[in-house]
Amino acid sequence: MDKIEEKIEEKVEEKTEGGRHSSNSVSSGQLPVSVILAVRNEAKNLPRCLNALRDVGEVYVIDSQSTDETVEVSRSHGATVVQFHYQGGWPKKRQWAMDTLSIAHDWILLLDADEVLTPELTEEIRTAIQNPAIDGYYIMLRTWFLGRALRHGDVALWKLSLFRRGKGRYECRLKDQDPSMADMEVHEHVVVEGATAKLRNPLIHHNVESLSRYIQKHDEYSNWESRVLLQRAEDSELPPSLFGTQAQRRRWLKRRLFAVPGSPALLFLYRYVVRFGFLDGVPGLIYCGFQAVQMFHTKAKIYELKTKTEVKK
Repeated sequence: MDKIEEKIEEKVEEKTEGGRHSSNSVSSGQLPVSVILAVRNEAKNLPRCLNALRDVGEVYVIDSQSTDETVEVSRSHGATVVQFHYQGGWPKKRQWAMDTLSIAHDWILLLDADEVLTPELTEEIRTAIQNPAIDGYYIMLRTWFLGRALRHGDVALWKLSLFRRGKGRYECRLKDQDPSMADMEVHEHVVVEGATAKLRNPLIHHNVESLSRYIQKHDEYSNWESRVLLQRAEDSELPPSLFGTQAQRRRWLKRRLFAVPGSPALLFLYRYVVRFGFLDGVPGLIYCGFQAVQMFHTKAKIYELKTKTEVKK
């Protein structure tokens, strides 16, 4: 952990010390933003995330029938818990929440339980949402993996997480989905009607609670991705483009890379060697390796789906 990251973590700890608070303290917060947290069995991550949201005007936790203490932890921090029962298809979890909830504020911030809003980012958001010319903001994730901030390996990810209510929605890349592909959006992205910009301060993203849970989640992601790639989703709202947004560039590269024999090995070499992932030590090695393994799983599942289709014929 370097000095900059230590300082960020210390400020989050100072600001959120004291933990639990009543629902009144959330509803009377000073930042006029509605946060939507999509969760399932996140009792371990939620205290850190919710403590950092004490000054936010409204917090919704969208739960999927967690079997741990997710509901109790969320309510003890003043969040409103809503249960989501996924039956397959579209919309999925976050879009359903935006379509269903009575959202109080004009701005929505989408977070995961393993993400932490820093005091610096909070203040930047407070200023940014006063700009009438901008309808959405990209926020960079500063990824922590196995106790270390990853700075290499092409890990930096920009997400359009903050936008005006009614101006942002998720693209639908695949309508025919089922619970084996996760009940929330995987690599679908928010599309904003209007101008967008980037915020300077990052979200702290604690990417992995345990490697077992990480593997489990990414198994669901590869189920989804194999179907999307096999069915060649149109991506009409965010088409693959080498010169577009980060999401469009990654989509363009992925489609071409998946067609190359041995592409998981090439992805590992790209992240670990070309993009200096080795400078992140053992966590960097494990992260780059897992990214390559997920690509291998996706390619294997595409093959499996093709085989099943041919057998039916």
